[in-house]
Amino acid sequence: MVFFEGILLIYFGFITLYTLVLSLAGHRTVDPYKSTSDKKNRIAVLIPAYKEDAVIVHSAASALKQSYPTEFFTVAVIADSLKPETVENLKKLAIETVEVEFDQSTKVKSLNAAMTQLGDEFDIVLILDADNVMESDFLEKVNAAFNAGHHAMQGRRVAKNLNTPFAVLDAISEAINNHVYRKGQVGVGLSSAVIGSGMAFEYASFKKILSDVHAVGGFDRVVEMSYIERGYKIAYLHDAVVYDEKIDNPEKFKNQRKRWLSSQFVYLRTYFTKGVKLLFNGNVDYFNLSIIHTVILPRILTAGLLTVLTFLAILTGKWLHFGFELWLAIWASFMFTFFISIPGSLYNKKMVHAIFYIPQAVLILFLSLFRLKGANKTFIHTPHDSVDVDKSLTEKE
Repeated sequence: MVFFEGILLIYFGFITLYTLVLSLAGHRTVDPYKSTSDKKNRIAVLIPAYKEDAVIVHSAASALKQSYPTEFFTVAVIADSLKPETVENLKKLAIETVEVEFDQSTKVKSLNAAMTQLGDEFDIVLILDADNVMESDFLEKVNAAFNAGHHAMQGRRVAKNLNTPFAVLDAISEAINNHVYRKGQVGVGLSSAVIGSGMAFEYASFKKILSDVHAVGGFDRVVEMSYIERGYKIAYLHDAVVYDEKIDNPEKFKNQRKRWLSSQFVYLRTYFTKGVKLLFNGNVDYFNLSIIHTVILPRILTAGLLTVLTFLAILTGKWLHFGFELWLAIWASFMFTFFISIPGSLYNKKMVHAIFYIPQAVLILFLSLFRLKGANKTFIHTPHDSVDVDKSLTEKE
Protein backbone atom coordinates (compact mmCIF):
# COMPACT_ATOMS: atom_id res chain seq x y z
CA MET A 1 0.00 0.00 0.00
CA VAL A 2 2.85 2.40 0.82
CA PHE A 3 4.44 1.70 -2.57
CA PHE A 4 1.14 2.33 -4.41
CA GLU A 5 0.59 5.59 -2.57
CA GLY A 6 4.15 6.63 -3.33
CA ILE A 7 3.60 6.05 -7.05
CA LEU A 8 0.42 8.14 -6.93
CA LEU A 9 2.22 10.94 -5.08
CA ILE A 10 5.04 10.98 -7.62
CA TYR A 11 2.59 10.99 -10.52
CA PHE A 12 0.32 13.74 -9.22
CA GLY A 13 3.26 15.70 -7.82
CA PHE A 14 5.01 15.68 -11.18
CA ILE A 15 1.86 16.70 -13.07
CA THR A 16 1.28 19.53 -10.62
CA LEU A 17 4.86 20.84 -10.82
CA TYR A 18 4.93 20.55 -14.61
CA THR A 19 1.59 22.33 -15.00
CA LEU A 20 2.49 25.02 -12.47
CA VAL A 21 5.74 25.90 -14.26
CA LEU A 22 3.98 26.15 -17.63
CA SER A 23 1.06 28.09 -16.13
CA LEU A 24 3.48 30.70 -14.77
CA ALA A 25 5.39 30.76 -18.06
CA GLY A 26 2.10 31.36 -19.86
CA HIS A 27 2.13 34.91 -18.53
CA ARG A 28 5.28 35.57 -20.56
CA THR A 29 4.73 36.91 -24.07
CA VAL A 30 6.91 35.67 -26.94
CA ASP A 31 6.72 37.66 -30.19
CA PRO A 32 6.32 35.30 -33.19
CA TYR A 33 6.40 38.08 -35.79
CA LYS A 34 10.03 39.23 -35.81
CA SER A 35 10.51 39.80 -39.54
CA THR A 36 11.25 42.67 -41.88
CA SER A 37 9.58 40.96 -44.86
CA ASP A 38 6.15 42.06 -46.05
CA LYS A 39 5.85 39.33 -48.69
CA LYS A 40 2.32 38.11 -49.37
CA ASN A 41 2.46 34.32 -49.51
CA ARG A 42 -0.12 32.13 -51.21
CA ILE A 43 -2.35 30.48 -48.59
CA ALA A 44 -4.67 27.49 -49.03
CA VAL A 45 -7.46 27.41 -46.42
CA LEU A 46 -8.73 23.83 -46.21
CA ILE A 47 -12.03 23.02 -44.50
CA PRO A 48 -12.96 19.31 -44.29
CA ALA A 49 -16.74 19.01 -43.98
CA TYR A 50 -18.22 15.60 -43.18
CA LYS A 51 -22.03 15.81 -42.83
CA GLU A 52 -21.69 19.44 -41.71
CA ASP A 53 -24.66 20.82 -43.65
CA ALA A 54 -25.82 22.97 -40.74
CA VAL A 55 -22.71 25.14 -40.56
CA ILE A 56 -20.42 24.72 -43.56
CA VAL A 57 -21.93 27.31 -45.94
CA HIS A 58 -21.79 30.00 -43.26
CA SER A 59 -18.25 29.01 -42.25
CA ALA A 60 -17.03 29.01 -45.86
CA ALA A 61 -18.56 32.43 -46.50
CA SER A 62 -17.00 33.75 -43.27
CA ALA A 63 -13.57 32.42 -44.31
CA LEU A 64 -13.63 34.75 -47.32
CA LYS A 65 -13.95 37.84 -45.10
CA GLN A 66 -10.26 38.38 -44.50
CA SER A 67 -8.20 41.57 -44.62
CA TYR A 68 -5.56 39.53 -46.47
CA PRO A 69 -5.63 40.23 -50.25
CA THR A 70 -8.10 37.88 -51.93
CA GLU A 71 -5.71 37.08 -54.79
CA PHE A 72 -3.30 35.50 -52.30
CA PHE A 73 -5.60 32.97 -50.62
CA THR A 74 -7.99 30.23 -51.67
CA VAL A 75 -10.69 28.68 -49.51
CA ALA A 76 -11.38 25.02 -50.30
CA VAL A 77 -14.21 23.04 -48.72
CA ILE A 78 -13.86 19.26 -48.88
CA ALA A 79 -17.49 18.13 -49.24
CA ASP A 80 -17.86 14.65 -47.80
CA SER A 81 -21.40 13.26 -47.47
CA LEU A 82 -23.03 16.69 -47.74
CA LYS A 83 -26.54 17.14 -49.06
CA PRO A 84 -26.82 18.09 -52.78
CA GLU A 85 -28.38 21.44 -51.92
CA THR A 86 -25.50 22.22 -49.56
CA VAL A 87 -22.96 21.48 -52.29
CA GLU A 88 -24.89 23.72 -54.70
CA ASN A 89 -24.85 26.58 -52.19
CA LEU A 90 -21.11 26.12 -51.69
CA LYS A 91 -20.53 26.32 -55.45
CA LYS A 92 -22.17 29.77 -55.46
CA LEU A 93 -19.36 31.09 -53.26
CA ALA A 94 -15.93 32.24 -54.44
CA ILE A 95 -14.31 29.05 -53.13
CA GLU A 96 -13.09 25.68 -54.34
CA THR A 97 -15.51 22.83 -53.61
CA VAL A 98 -13.77 19.45 -53.55
CA GLU A 99 -16.34 16.66 -53.60
CA VAL A 100 -15.12 13.36 -52.14
CA GLU A 101 -16.53 9.95 -51.25
CA PHE A 102 -14.75 7.33 -49.16
CA ASP A 103 -15.58 3.89 -47.77
CA GLN A 104 -14.30 5.18 -44.43
CA SER A 105 -14.12 8.94 -44.10
CA THR A 106 -11.20 10.60 -42.32
CA LYS A 107 -9.78 14.12 -42.25
CA VAL A 108 -6.50 12.84 -43.65
CA LYS A 109 -8.17 11.46 -46.77
CA SER A 110 -10.12 14.69 -47.26
CA LEU A 111 -7.06 16.90 -46.88
CA ASN A 112 -4.96 14.74 -49.22
CA ALA A 113 -7.72 14.87 -51.84
CA ALA A 114 -7.95 18.66 -51.59
CA MET A 115 -4.21 19.22 -51.96
CA THR A 116 -4.08 16.86 -54.93
CA GLN A 117 -6.77 18.90 -56.65
CA LEU A 118 -5.33 22.30 -55.69
CA GLY A 119 -1.80 21.51 -56.85
CA ASP A 120 1.46 22.94 -55.56
CA GLU A 121 1.15 26.69 -56.12
CA PHE A 122 0.73 27.53 -52.42
CA ASP A 123 3.24 28.51 -49.73
CA ILE A 124 1.09 27.96 -46.63
CA VAL A 125 -1.77 25.63 -45.75
CA LEU A 126 -4.27 26.46 -43.01
CA ILE A 127 -6.58 23.79 -41.57
CA LEU A 128 -9.99 24.73 -40.18
CA ASP A 129 -12.89 22.71 -38.79
CA ALA A 130 -16.25 23.09 -40.49
CA ASP A 131 -17.61 25.19 -37.62
CA ASN A 132 -14.62 27.53 -37.32
CA VAL A 133 -14.85 31.27 -37.92
CA MET A 134 -11.63 33.29 -38.21
CA GLU A 135 -11.21 36.86 -37.12
CA SER A 136 -10.63 39.08 -40.16
CA ASP A 137 -6.86 39.45 -39.60
CA PHE A 138 -6.11 35.76 -39.03
CA LEU A 139 -4.40 35.17 -42.39
CA GLU A 140 -2.40 38.40 -42.04
CA LYS A 141 -0.90 37.09 -38.80
CA VAL A 142 -0.23 33.62 -40.20
CA ASN A 143 1.56 35.24 -43.12
CA ALA A 144 3.62 37.48 -40.83
CA ALA A 145 4.70 34.52 -38.68
CA PHE A 146 5.61 32.53 -41.79
CA ASN A 147 7.76 35.44 -43.00
CA ALA A 148 9.46 35.36 -39.59
CA GLY A 149 10.61 31.82 -40.37
CA HIS A 150 7.90 29.67 -38.74
CA HIS A 151 6.95 26.63 -40.81
CA ALA A 152 4.41 25.33 -38.25
CA MET A 153 1.96 27.54 -36.33
CA GLN A 154 -1.05 27.21 -34.06
CA GLY A 155 -3.61 29.99 -33.71
CA ARG A 156 -5.73 30.56 -30.64
CA ARG A 157 -9.12 28.87 -30.60
CA VAL A 158 -11.72 30.53 -28.41
CA ALA A 159 -15.31 29.66 -27.62
CA LYS A 160 -17.93 30.33 -30.23
CA ASN A 161 -20.74 29.57 -27.78
CA LEU A 162 -21.27 29.36 -24.03
CA ASN A 163 -24.91 28.32 -24.18
CA THR A 164 -24.82 25.39 -21.71
CA PRO A 165 -22.76 24.38 -18.65
CA PHE A 166 -20.89 21.78 -20.70
CA ALA A 167 -20.05 24.41 -23.33
CA VAL A 168 -18.67 26.61 -20.55
CA LEU A 169 -16.56 23.73 -19.18
CA ASP A 170 -15.27 23.02 -22.68
CA ALA A 171 -14.45 26.70 -23.19
CA ILE A 172 -12.57 26.83 -19.88
CA SER A 173 -10.63 23.68 -20.81
CA GLU A 174 -9.66 25.19 -24.18
CA ALA A 175 -8.57 28.44 -22.53
CA ILE A 176 -6.40 26.60 -20.00
CA ASN A 177 -4.84 24.46 -22.72
CA ASN A 178 -4.05 27.61 -24.70
CA HIS A 179 -2.38 29.14 -21.66
CA VAL A 180 -0.45 26.05 -20.49
CA TYR A 181 0.32 23.85 -23.49
CA ARG A 182 0.69 26.58 -26.07
CA LYS A 183 1.62 29.95 -24.58
CA GLY A 184 3.30 28.36 -21.54
CA GLN A 185 5.37 25.89 -23.53
CA VAL A 186 6.55 28.60 -25.90
CA GLY A 187 7.34 30.71 -22.84
CA VAL A 188 9.90 28.13 -21.63
CA GLY A 189 11.41 27.66 -25.09
CA LEU A 190 9.43 24.59 -26.21
CA SER A 191 7.06 24.17 -29.14
CA SER A 192 3.38 24.90 -28.87
CA ALA A 193 1.05 21.90 -28.99
CA VAL A 194 -1.38 21.87 -31.92
CA ILE A 195 -5.14 21.47 -31.62
CA GLY A 196 -6.36 20.08 -34.93
CA SER A 197 -7.76 23.29 -36.41
CA GLY A 198 -6.61 26.88 -36.65
CA MET A 199 -3.17 25.46 -37.42
CA ALA A 200 -0.97 26.41 -40.38
CA PHE A 201 2.08 24.83 -42.01
CA GLU A 202 4.49 25.33 -44.88
CA TYR A 203 2.52 23.85 -47.76
CA ALA A 204 5.06 21.56 -49.45
CA SER A 205 6.29 19.91 -46.25
CA PHE A 206 2.75 19.43 -44.93
CA LYS A 207 1.63 17.84 -48.19
CA LYS A 208 4.58 15.45 -48.11
CA ILE A 209 4.05 14.52 -44.45
CA LEU A 210 0.30 14.00 -44.82
CA SER A 211 0.70 11.75 -47.86
CA ASP A 212 2.25 9.16 -45.52
CA VAL A 213 -0.34 9.52 -42.73
CA HIS A 214 -3.11 6.93 -42.38
CA ALA A 215 -4.51 7.88 -38.96
CA VAL A 216 -8.26 7.67 -38.39
CA GLY A 217 -8.18 9.88 -35.31
CA GLY A 218 -5.61 12.32 -33.98
CA PHE A 219 -3.95 13.07 -37.33
CA ASP A 220 -2.77 16.39 -35.90
CA ARG A 221 -0.56 14.50 -33.43
CA VAL A 222 1.15 12.66 -36.28
CA VAL A 223 1.77 15.92 -38.13
CA GLU A 224 2.93 17.61 -34.94
CA MET A 225 5.46 14.89 -34.16
CA SER A 226 6.71 14.82 -37.75
CA TYR A 227 7.58 18.51 -37.65
CA ILE A 228 9.16 18.25 -34.19
CA GLU A 229 11.26 15.25 -35.28
CA ARG A 230 12.55 17.31 -38.19
CA GLY A 231 13.72 20.00 -35.77
CA TYR A 232 11.00 22.60 -36.40
CA LYS A 233 9.55 24.70 -33.60
CA ILE A 234 5.77 25.12 -33.57
CA ALA A 235 4.90 28.77 -32.98
CA TYR A 236 1.84 29.93 -31.05
CA LEU A 237 -0.05 32.91 -32.47
CA HIS A 238 -2.00 34.04 -29.41
CA ASP A 239 -3.53 37.05 -31.15
CA ALA A 240 -4.62 35.08 -34.23
CA VAL A 241 -8.12 34.11 -33.12
CA VAL A 242 -10.45 31.50 -34.57
CA TYR A 243 -13.83 30.82 -33.00
CA ASP A 244 -14.71 27.18 -32.35
CA GLU A 245 -18.01 25.60 -31.32
CA LYS A 246 -17.85 24.07 -27.85
CA ILE A 247 -19.43 20.76 -26.88
CA ASP A 248 -22.82 21.63 -25.36
CA ASN A 249 -24.19 18.34 -23.97
CA PRO A 250 -22.93 15.24 -22.10
CA GLU A 251 -23.35 12.84 -25.04
CA LYS A 252 -21.20 14.92 -27.38
CA PHE A 253 -18.71 15.40 -24.56
CA LYS A 254 -18.49 11.63 -24.03
CA ASN A 255 -17.97 10.84 -27.71
CA GLN A 256 -15.37 13.55 -28.27
CA ARG A 257 -13.36 12.80 -25.14
CA LYS A 258 -13.49 9.07 -25.83
CA ARG A 259 -11.91 9.72 -29.21
CA TRP A 260 -9.27 12.00 -27.66
CA LEU A 261 -8.41 9.58 -24.86
CA SER A 262 -8.08 6.69 -27.28
CA SER A 263 -5.73 8.69 -29.51
CA GLN A 264 -3.71 9.73 -26.47
CA PHE A 265 -2.98 6.16 -25.39
CA VAL A 266 -2.41 4.93 -28.96
CA TYR A 267 0.18 7.62 -29.57
CA LEU A 268 1.85 7.00 -26.21
CA ARG A 269 2.57 3.44 -27.38
CA THR A 270 3.53 4.65 -30.85
CA TYR A 271 6.02 7.34 -29.83
CA PHE A 272 7.31 6.20 -26.43
CA THR A 273 10.49 4.45 -27.58
CA LYS A 274 11.42 7.13 -30.08
CA GLY A 275 10.61 9.83 -27.51
CA VAL A 276 13.14 8.39 -25.05
CA LYS A 277 15.75 7.94 -27.78
CA LEU A 278 15.38 11.49 -29.10
CA LEU A 279 15.58 12.89 -25.57
CA PHE A 280 19.11 11.50 -25.32
CA ASN A 281 19.80 13.07 -28.71
CA GLY A 282 18.77 16.46 -27.34
CA ASN A 283 15.25 16.73 -28.78
CA VAL A 284 13.42 17.76 -25.59
CA ASP A 285 10.47 19.02 -27.65
CA TYR A 286 9.78 15.54 -29.01
CA PHE A 287 10.04 13.94 -25.57
CA ASN A 288 7.71 16.55 -24.10
CA LEU A 289 4.98 16.16 -26.70
CA SER A 290 5.30 12.40 -27.29
CA ILE A 291 5.58 11.18 -23.70
CA ILE A 292 4.87 13.81 -21.05
CA HIS A 293 1.73 15.05 -22.80
CA THR A 294 0.42 11.55 -23.33
CA VAL A 295 0.92 10.30 -19.75
CA ILE A 296 -1.00 13.25 -18.31
CA LEU A 297 -4.69 12.47 -17.93
CA PRO A 298 -7.25 15.12 -18.93
CA ARG A 299 -7.04 18.00 -16.49
CA ILE A 300 -10.60 17.78 -15.21
CA LEU A 301 -10.16 14.04 -14.55
CA THR A 302 -6.84 14.69 -12.81
CA ALA A 303 -8.50 17.34 -10.65
CA GLY A 304 -11.32 14.95 -9.77
CA LEU A 305 -9.03 12.06 -8.83
CA LEU A 306 -6.70 14.33 -6.86
CA THR A 307 -9.65 15.80 -4.97
CA VAL A 308 -10.92 12.34 -4.00
CA LEU A 309 -7.47 11.20 -2.81
CA THR A 310 -6.91 14.40 -0.84
CA PHE A 311 -10.35 14.10 0.76
CA LEU A 312 -9.58 10.51 1.78
CA ALA A 313 -6.25 11.60 3.24
CA ILE A 314 -7.93 14.27 5.36
CA LEU A 315 -10.89 12.10 6.33
CA THR A 316 -9.06 8.94 7.33
CA GLY A 317 -5.67 10.18 8.42
CA LYS A 318 -4.21 6.68 8.67
CA TRP A 319 -5.42 5.41 5.28
CA LEU A 320 -2.58 7.21 3.50
CA HIS A 321 0.90 6.81 4.92
CA PHE A 322 2.44 10.12 3.80
CA GLY A 323 -0.04 12.31 5.68
CA PHE A 324 -2.78 14.58 4.45
CA GLU A 325 -0.56 17.69 4.50
CA LEU A 326 1.41 16.54 1.45
CA TRP A 327 -1.72 15.58 -0.47
CA LEU A 328 -3.35 18.88 0.47
CA ALA A 329 -0.30 20.84 -0.73
CA ILE A 330 -0.34 19.05 -4.11
CA TRP A 331 -4.10 19.55 -4.45
CA ALA A 332 -3.89 23.26 -3.60
CA SER A 333 -1.00 23.79 -6.02
CA PHE A 334 -2.85 22.03 -8.82
CA MET A 335 -5.98 24.10 -8.22
CA PHE A 336 -3.83 27.23 -8.24
CA THR A 337 -2.78 26.40 -11.82
CA PHE A 338 -6.46 26.65 -12.80
CA PHE A 339 -6.78 30.04 -11.12
CA ILE A 340 -3.83 31.60 -12.96
CA SER A 341 -4.64 30.00 -16.34
CA ILE A 342 -8.30 30.93 -16.77
CA PRO A 343 -8.93 34.33 -18.42
CA GLY A 344 -10.60 36.83 -16.13
CA SER A 345 -13.59 37.26 -18.46
CA LEU A 346 -14.61 33.63 -17.81
CA TYR A 347 -15.02 34.25 -14.08
CA ASN A 348 -18.75 34.91 -14.16
CA LYS A 349 -22.14 33.43 -13.24
CA LYS A 350 -21.97 30.94 -16.09
CA MET A 351 -18.74 29.55 -14.69
CA VAL A 352 -20.24 29.22 -11.19
CA HIS A 353 -23.19 27.32 -12.66
CA ALA A 354 -20.89 25.09 -14.73
CA ILE A 355 -18.86 24.07 -11.67
CA PHE A 356 -21.79 21.96 -10.46
CA TYR A 357 -21.47 19.84 -13.63
CA ILE A 358 -17.80 18.99 -13.04
CA PRO A 359 -18.59 15.73 -11.14
CA GLN A 360 -20.64 14.53 -14.13
CA ALA A 361 -17.81 15.40 -16.53
CA VAL A 362 -15.26 13.62 -14.30
CA LEU A 363 -17.45 10.51 -14.15
CA ILE A 364 -17.87 10.49 -17.95
CA LEU A 365 -14.10 10.71 -18.44
CA PHE A 366 -13.38 8.07 -15.81
CA LEU A 367 -15.83 5.58 -17.35
CA SER A 368 -14.46 6.36 -20.82
CA LEU A 369 -11.06 5.04 -19.72
CA PHE A 370 -12.61 1.54 -19.73
CA ARG A 371 -14.42 1.92 -23.07
CA LEU A 372 -11.63 2.89 -25.44
CA LYS A 373 -11.31 -0.35 -27.39
CA GLY A 374 -11.51 0.35 -31.11
CA ALA A 375 -12.25 4.06 -30.66
CA ASN A 376 -9.13 5.10 -32.56
CA LYS A 377 -10.03 2.83 -35.49
CA THR A 378 -13.45 4.36 -36.01
CA PHE A 379 -14.21 7.85 -37.31
CA ILE A 380 -16.31 9.39 -34.51
CA HIS A 381 -18.02 12.47 -35.92
CA THR A 382 -18.98 15.36 -33.62
CA PRO A 383 -21.84 17.29 -35.30
CA HIS A 384 -22.01 21.08 -35.10
CA ASP A 385 -24.99 23.41 -35.28
CA SER A 386 -23.82 26.80 -34.01
CA VAL A 387 -23.57 29.40 -36.77
CA ASP A 388 -23.36 32.76 -35.01
CA VAL A 389 -20.40 33.87 -32.91
CA ASP A 390 -21.28 35.58 -29.63
CA LYS A 391 -18.03 37.46 -29.10
CA SER A 392 -19.28 39.02 -25.87
CA LEU A 393 -19.19 35.57 -24.27
CA THR A 394 -15.71 34.49 -25.33
CA GLU A 395 -12.50 34.59 -23.35
CA LYS A 396 -10.84 36.90 -25.86
CA GLU A 397 -8.23 39.00 -24.11
